[in-house]
Amino acid sequence: MKSLEEYVTAIPDFPKKGIIFRDITTILNDKDGFKMAIDGLVDKLKNLDFDVIVGSESRGFIFGAPVAYAMNKGLVLVRKKGKLPRSVYSESYSLEYGTATVEIHQDAIRKGQRVVIIDDLIATGGTTEAVVKLVEKEGGKIVKIGFVIELRGLNGREKLKNYDVFSLISYPGI
Repeated sequence: MKSLEEYVTAIPDFPKKGIIFRDITTILNDKDGFKMAIDGLVDKLKNLDFDVIVGSESRGFIFGAPVAYAMNKGLVLVRKKGKLPRSVYSESYSLEYGTATVEIHQDAIRKGQRVVIIDDLIATGGTTEAVVKLVEKEGGKIVKIGFVIELRGLNGREKLKNYDVFSLISYPGI
């Protein structure tokens, strides 16, 4: 049986020279790879007391939804600015060349709910840091944050040092 790492395709020099892009679509394309990723996330959460999973656009939806289903939990979506139809909280964060904003419905999380955040990848941690702020603005308590892939060389975990963070696969570089 293959390891989860074997389902990730490494693409050198993309999007620019010196970067190795870790393509997760090859996990998703393969029924065994996708099942292994979802089962791995579920396994990391199986003894945890929590109420809801938060997934951020868009790959957090892909991984968060089947985990929420498997664990009989709700799924809260964090979307890019302007995509949610009701009243929202917004949080902006820095990108390499500018800023981005993510939003959550103001009624998506009840005060005191125990929250798990799921996403595909942690690099610099900016997106997840913004999601954390949104959850806490709603009164949610973050009990764990999980990723399929972590790029340790970009130090994203440092922005989340006050939280319980895990990844299924960890790469040393960028």
